[in-house]
Parts: sequence; structure tokens; C-alpha cells
Amino acid sequence: MSSFSTAQICDRYAAVEALQIAEPIFKAYGATRSFFGQISTLKTFENSDLIEQAVNEFVTNKILVVDGGGFLHSALFDAKLAEQAINHGWVGVLIYGCIRDSAHINQLPIGVRALQTQPLKSTKKNHGERNTALYFGGIHFKSEHYLYVDEDGIIAAKTLLT
Repeated sequence: MSSFSTAQICDRYAAVEALQIAEPIFKAYGATRSFFGQISTLKTFENSDLIEQAVNEFVTNKILVVDGGGFLHSALFDAKLAEQAINHGWVGVLIYGCIRDSAHINQLPIGVRALQTQPLKSTKKNHGERNTALYFGGIHFKSEHYLYVDEDGIIAAKTLLT
């Protein structure tokens, strides 16, 4: 599926039980406004170390989904991490938390969705979980499932929708 819209996916697959639609709580960042790929999950709290480890893994068309607990007091993701993600094949990042350096990120060829911006960076605590099931924003996220993101919304599906 090279070109898609979440509205068309909803129209075509509305009866599919595996289709989940996120609550409209995320703001769009990055120059890439429409993206899809396979999910890789990460759960952390005030810890960008694990995010840095993840975005430095070479992948093809994956989206890093980060459960930061909805914490709004520091940013988990910044322009440096966005550039590393781009260089390693990530097409997007979804963060249940904050980002910083949004003006710079908005110039980069990556899709980013987050709750908000926050100039204070997170601490380095090196704790969290990779590839674990997550739930936030009305979606159960699982590694190896697929995420579709555009200006209208965010959809998760168990399989690649073509």
C-alpha cells in the first residue's frame, strides 16, 4: 500500500475486528505527514536511553511506539533521536509523552506523533521494556502489528492492509 488514507482504511475495513482507531489526542510533527509500517514497542518513564538504543537499530519501514506514561514534564524524543531514527530506517515514532526540538523535527523526513512539546529533556535511567504489549490512546499496541498514520488519525491493525 504505497498511498493510503486512514479514512479509506476505515471505509474499507470497518467490519474488521482487528482494526483499532486511536483517540484524537496526538499532535503531528515531522515533515512526513502520512506513514505506515510495522510496530516496535517500548515502554519507559522519563528515559530516553532505551529510545536511543531502539532508533539506532537498523530496520525497514518500522514505527517505534513509545509508552511514556503520558508524562508531560519532560521530553522523551528530540531532533538528535529523530535524525538517528531516519538514518536507521525508521519511518515514524508515536510517543505517549512529549518531544522537544519540534521546529527542527518538523524539517526532517520522519513522521512523529506525540501528546505535546516540552523543552526539558528526560533523565537517563536506562529502564523500561522492549517489544511488550502496550495500551494507550484507545489502542492495544503489539510489536509486529501495523500502524497507519495520516492527518486524519492513527489506526492499528494485526496485518498489513493492502
